[in-house]
Amino acid sequence: MSVLTRDEAQTRAQFLDVHRYTIDLDLTTGEETFDSRTVIHFTARADGDTFVEIKPDILRSVTLDGQPVDPETLTGNRLALRGLSAGEHELNIDAGMRYSRTGEGMHRFTDPTDGETYVYTQLFMEDVQRVFPAFDQPDLKAVFEVSVTAPAGWKVLGNSLATDLGDGRWTCAPTPPLATYFVAVAAGPWHSVLTEHAGLPFGIHCRRSLAPYLDADADEIFEITRQCYDRYHEKFEEPYPFDSYDQAFVPEFNAGAMENPGLVTFRDEFVYRSAVTDTERQTRAMVIAHEMAHMWFGDLVTLRWWDDIWLNESFAEYMGYQTLTEATRFTDTWVDFGIGRKSWGYDADQRPSTHPVAPDPDAVPDTASAMLNFDGISYAKGASALRQLVTWMGEKDFLAGINTHFTRHKFGNATLADFIDSLAQATDRDVHGWAESWLRTTGVDTLTSTVTESNGTWSLAVAQDGSRPHRIAVGAYDADPVDASALVLRDRFELDVPHGENGPRPGRRPALVVLNDGDASYAKVRLDPASWDTAVRLLSAVPDPLTRTVVWNAARDMVRDGDLAPAAYLDAARAHLPRESDLAVVQGVLAFAATQIADRFSGADERPAALSAIRNICRDLLRRTEDGSDAGLRLTAVRHFIDAAAQPETIQEWLADGSVPGGPELDPELRWRILYRLAVLGETDENAIAAELDRDPSATGQEGAARCRAALPTPEAKEAAWERLFTSDALSNYLFTATAQGFWQPEQAELVREYVARYFDDAVALAGRRGPAIAEAAGRYAFPLHAVDAQTLELGERCLRDADMIPALRRKLADQLDDLRRALSVQEG
Repeated sequence: MSVLTRDEAQTRAQFLDVHRYTIDLDLTTGEETFDSRTVIHFTARADGDTFVEIKPDILRSVTLDGQPVDPETLTGNRLALRGLSAGEHELNIDAGMRYSRTGEGMHRFTDPTDGETYVYTQLFMEDVQRVFPAFDQPDLKAVFEVSVTAPAGWKVLGNSLATDLGDGRWTCAPTPPLATYFVAVAAGPWHSVLTEHAGLPFGIHCRRSLAPYLDADADEIFEITRQCYDRYHEKFEEPYPFDSYDQAFVPEFNAGAMENPGLVTFRDEFVYRSAVTDTERQTRAMVIAHEMAHMWFGDLVTLRWWDDIWLNESFAEYMGYQTLTEATRFTDTWVDFGIGRKSWGYDADQRPSTHPVAPDPDAVPDTASAMLNFDGISYAKGASALRQLVTWMGEKDFLAGINTHFTRHKFGNATLADFIDSLAQATDRDVHGWAESWLRTTGVDTLTSTVTESNGTWSLAVAQDGSRPHRIAVGAYDADPVDASALVLRDRFELDVPHGENGPRPGRRPALVVLNDGDASYAKVRLDPASWDTAVRLLSAVPDPLTRTVVWNAARDMVRDGDLAPAAYLDAARAHLPRESDLAVVQGVLAFAATQIADRFSGADERPAALSAIRNICRDLLRRTEDGSDAGLRLTAVRHFIDAAAQPETIQEWLADGSVPGGPELDPELRWRILYRLAVLGETDENAIAAELDRDPSATGQEGAARCRAALPTPEAKEAAWERLFTSDALSNYLFTATAQGFWQPEQAELVREYVARYFDDAVALAGRRGPAIAEAAGRYAFPLHAVDAQTLELGERCLRDADMIPALRRKLADQLDDLRRALSVQEG
């Protein structure tokens, strides 16, 4: 299939005006395909040729201005439209389209709990072509009129209000001008909860089998939605631009959510079947806020080409966290961003595949290359850059510039240059220069402090490895004169790096000096030796969780850079997590300890000690929460204890009893987690897995069973799992991921050794057959992460050098191999 190049898109945008799509989808034609009939009204500005894109199962007929076009002229995904005259045209296309099982195009899912079937669209980038024909590029916006024929008992949701005409026929109101990739349809026997706010219909929707769980959280979801909606209307002068706001929680969704105008789709794991922490509820709330921000930045004003995808994602990421902090009960969201999200950007920015937040347009020559930029740079680094921009220019001027941007470009398209020009109208600061320094460059700056003391004063010098300007806060902390185990803030002052004034300050040197206190910039931080000694002793006594986040991130970066032994990080975690008051910090530190230090940075001889350290931290947390004072902290400790178990007895007792002593009771998530760990340890079997699946036959249960079966330590189980992953092509995207997660285990390195070499050839072939979504999953979840050795690195480098693979897999493998080099370097220390 041909990818669309930027040059082709520019040529077509100059040649065409697209006015309206009338789309009629018939979802009653069987389990494999659906019918798609589309009329496109457009104007050619001159005589000439162009093309429309479509990926049909069968192309039945095409007429252009009433004249037949031979369907056999379809080449790949392009149907040529030749000999167009200047003026208006009408294109009619009748096609049969194939349902997807990979979360791309029109995804079809049958719920194993009750047998009900649901379909929904995910049309990002080129996947609209899997559902209807389109001039598929973001700057050819048009009005969409969508009608659907659905089975009896189904409800149809769309971008605009849908009307039930009877006999399975539904029609959606015409939309405002939208980019093609924003069109959305979700159909099935949805369970819906409806309300109204500010005169607008609000709805939330999920599978019927999840109805009790959605109902339990409906008030919270609507409260967050209303609070964000109201706060955005305080910030933005342009009103919400669509006629309704539906949020559909859909099965087997590849992303966290998708900002379809008027119909946001979320992965339905956000409808919680089992106990979750308040930090996880905050994450759901952040995604709600993030997607709503897109209604303005992305939907109302859309990028012109994919080099500016950061304009969508960085803005929504920043606004999501900031708006939660301002408008909801979740007032410490930037802590979770700093400890759990920002590292995604830091890690991506230190790989060879790094790219600027706003890459040069020539670096995104086509849609295949654009897909590679949906990463930690476009989200986490971009949001960090915008947070630094607000710190630098002030929120009032920032919002004034944003509102100018919306007014100038509403229902149209815009570029980075347009965005910067709008900001420049609101401030005297050199926004263009800031953009060149922050948005057009790559890599992470490192800020290192040196503290000296002389004649009753102390001085701070900041060495910068990098070139960006930073406006940071510096925190100076002293030991509490009353309680030696506590720290108190002496002073917090702003500093411009590299050129800020920073003279001597009165008094003795502080016990702890923290650069980027408050975490408003994007940089690695290195503490001076005396401050590091204080942090090692008193980190949990630092009063502000954002400051503690900065210090924990400094420790994390030191481990990754080979400047701190992994065992020393675990020692710090053992000393301070039992006294840590912020759940996001506990979760972030334990996640790094488990997935990186124990699983990758510790060799086979060191791993048992790393797992033991994690279990000891969890025991301390369990003792701390015996009184029921912090259910979220206790749940976090239980989860990590299960995952780090080296012997089966304790977790077997929990499973047999149906609860952890002192709580919690085991819900489905914890039961599957225990059974998975027992499978890894060789302490369960197929009979137990089948019995648990009988107990929980849900979609999540199916995934749990797939994960457990792949984790069983027998040659037969591994061969069966490998066949399901790389040969049969029958697994949906979620079942593929679950099976891949179970396959590789550090405890089973010898058993799976032969598969490491097989992986590279088989992954290349799989990605070529099944496309980008499965390629992403194969590169992320099916990669042998446990195999931190020179042989795996050599095999991977040879594959990258010699194999012909699709870009999505090539990028993922390149990143995995760079992470492998880093892990090897840390292990060799």
